[in-house]
Amino acid sequence: DTLHSGETLGALLSRRGVSSDAVPRVMDAASALDERRLRAGMPVTIRADSAGGAPREIVFQLAPDRLLHVRRTGDTTWTSSEEKLPWVTDTIVVSGRIEDNLYQALDDSAASVLPKNARAELAWTLADIFEYRVDMSRELQPGDAFRVLVERQVGAGQTRIGHILAARMILSGATTEAVRFDEGNGHAAYYDATGRSMQAAFLRAPLAFRRISSVFGLRKHPILGIVRRHEGTDYAADAGTPVRTIGDGVVTFMGRRGGYGNMIEIRHRIGLVSRYGHLRGFASGIHAGRAVTIGQTIGYVGMTGLATGPHLHFELLVDGTQRDPAVALRKNGGTPLATSDKAAFDEQKTVLLASLHKGEA
Repeated sequence: DTLHSGETLGALLSRRGVSSDAVPRVMDAASALDERRLRAGMPVTIRADSAGGAPREIVFQLAPDRLLHVRRTGDTTWTSSEEKLPWVTDTIVVSGRIEDNLYQALDDSAASVLPKNARAELAWTLADIFEYRVDMSRELQPGDAFRVLVERQVGAGQTRIGHILAARMILSGATTEAVRFDEGNGHAAYYDATGRSMQAAFLRAPLAFRRISSVFGLRKHPILGIVRRHEGTDYAADAGTPVRTIGDGVVTFMGRRGGYGNMIEIRHRIGLVSRYGHLRGFASGIHAGRAVTIGQTIGYVGMTGLATGPHLHFELLVDGTQRDPAVALRKNGGTPLATSDKAAFDEQKTVLLASLHKGEA
């Protein structure tokens, strides 16, 4: 059975044959359960010696790999114990070609080896690794390709992904490979094939892998009804979606500004200024003069100012001139690996890339 929405554990136990006298004893034995944190749909197994007999064991599946057993050890006595279910880990290679978007490409190529939720998680994790090099929302084009070496964990009737060990993206004919390198002390990071960190000074997008509603260039403004240069990129997203700064900097403006609605402007190093418009609101503690760090939440998607629906308007200025973010942030390399780690990295890279490319036509 499963716990119904709004149902108490006592009600579930009663309808599955646990007597009114036994219910409180079962609940006392199951002290590890916090009813306030239990989710609807939690699997519950009730076992008895014969059909219609009094239950002798109740198993609550608290998580895919965590069971709570409550057993009757006498006429009125119940005890409990927890069981951790093992996960079996292997590695698989998933590859595909972009026709529409990354989600669809993974659905087309990995449906036989990963369930839908694991495919979605793989898309997000892959985007996280490449987010300093690629804006997955706008830079993927039909014909681009990917290949991923990823850990797959199977247990308790479920499948989930572990670490991505190596990945390759082919974008407009240009190839970028990323390798997970164990730096010791439990820390690991991703580097490209040259040993340069996949992380860099600037993110390619102010939202984490969201759909873009319009691109830099000439368009018809949706409210003004005229064709004018749209100096930036619009990211369509639900109202309230966190907006992050693309790099370290200082807030130079926060407030209302004309058609931008609620806007934040941030000055970065090397003459870069970023602007974030149509915000519903600002993050706590953000104000003019405040120093911010890369990836920090500064506000939330809205539709203030000249906007027909919730989205983020993002602009980038270089030395005072508005530039296409995709062009201005393209040369955005990370720091190179320490010389002392180069030999160990090259050894891991050779093994992982060989596994990534194994069986490739």
